[in-house]
Amino acid sequence: MRWTNEINEGVRISLAAIRANKLRSSLTTLGIVIGIVTVTLMATAIQGLKNAFQDSVSMMGADVFYVQRFSWFMHSHAEWLKVQNRQPITLAQVKTLKAQMKLARAIAPWADTRRPVSYRNRSASGVMVFGTTEEYLDTGNTAMGQGRFISGPESDGGRPVCVIGYLVATNLFPRETAIGKKIMIGTGNFEVIGVLEKQGSFLGQFSLDNQVIVPLKQFVSNFRSFPDFNIRVRAVSLTQMDEAQEELRGLLRKIRRVPALNDDDFAINRQEMFIQTFNKVAGSIATAGLFITGLSLFVGGIGIMNIMFVSVAERTREIGIRKAIGAKRRAILMQFLTEAATICLLGGLIGLAIAWPTTLFMKRFMPATMSPLIVALAIGVSLVTGLLSGFFPAWRAARMNPVDALRNE
Repeated sequence: MRWTNEINEGVRISLAAIRANKLRSSLTTLGIVIGIVTVTLMATAIQGLKNAFQDSVSMMGADVFYVQRFSWFMHSHAEWLKVQNRQPITLAQVKTLKAQMKLARAIAPWADTRRPVSYRNRSASGVMVFGTTEEYLDTGNTAMGQGRFISGPESDGGRPVCVIGYLVATNLFPRETAIGKKIMIGTGNFEVIGVLEKQGSFLGQFSLDNQVIVPLKQFVSNFRSFPDFNIRVRAVSLTQMDEAQEELRGLLRKIRRVPALNDDDFAINRQEMFIQTFNKVAGSIATAGLFITGLSLFVGGIGIMNIMFVSVAERTREIGIRKAIGAKRRAILMQFLTEAATICLLGGLIGLAIAWPTTLFMKRFMPATMSPLIVALAIGVSLVTGLLSGFFPAWRAARMNPVDALRNE
């Protein structure tokens, strides 16, 4: 209870001192305001980018492997030269893998190209055309919005049917249903049997709705006779991802006849690779931002420390009187610590008041999220800065001899 009374008394004295020295208090909090605005905007930008990134990457599936000739991330030209002569993945290799792998729920080969797509007098350019099998839907996180996906017989027989993305459907069929219509993909006619749900873009760059999916045999006969196949493999469960990856790697080495002492001549890519790379980049940005923020808060803290020393010197007689009538060192220490913390807290609240509308403006150009955790972080940083910068002046005030303090003019 005594601690509560001392804190309440300290807050009242602090607010009275701040009101009595408005200009000095305002200038003192300026460094804290700048520091809190910086740390808040940096945290909101990183959090917003992280949320947007996770939404995009989640489309890939946490339990899906992407087998390709090349890794998604190659860090040097020498690494690229080392892998550029790898042999393409063939359909026969995919079929053998599918027959032998035990820890896979679904395996789908796919190849892609770009072609113009048209219907009557309407057209869409630069559409990504995928050739795949009926298991493609099972290996991804996409869903059907209308109609159905390619069936096994349609895939095996190479029927001229297709499933189109949401954007393609919107462009070609703005006021009518797409199901049952025949569209021109490149130079071939295909019947639309389904429309995918709207998916948005991947990492804000590549539209996942501007695509068309056709049976693999149709793709080979109409678009690319000898494509470089990629494979999507969905593991039986998230808990067996490592075991599934080892099985997949071992089977691919055997199927592609890789000598025992040679490196893999293929890459197994996973969602985790994007997440790890993003975390490294975000960590570097956060480190740089924290360094800049730390400098600003350090300067602000030094300013508050100097002002608190001045405040202690100006109120030496007050300290002496309080000690003479029985105030303990703890009460004096708490008074000046509370005053420094209050000044910093006010600076933090002002910083948040500036950062909030700035965050709303930032949302127009980039993802930015000011969560309650970020607000709590800003307030916590303000309080800690106040306590650290006010400790030495408060300690000096608490250690004063009351007789010497009363003699002070």
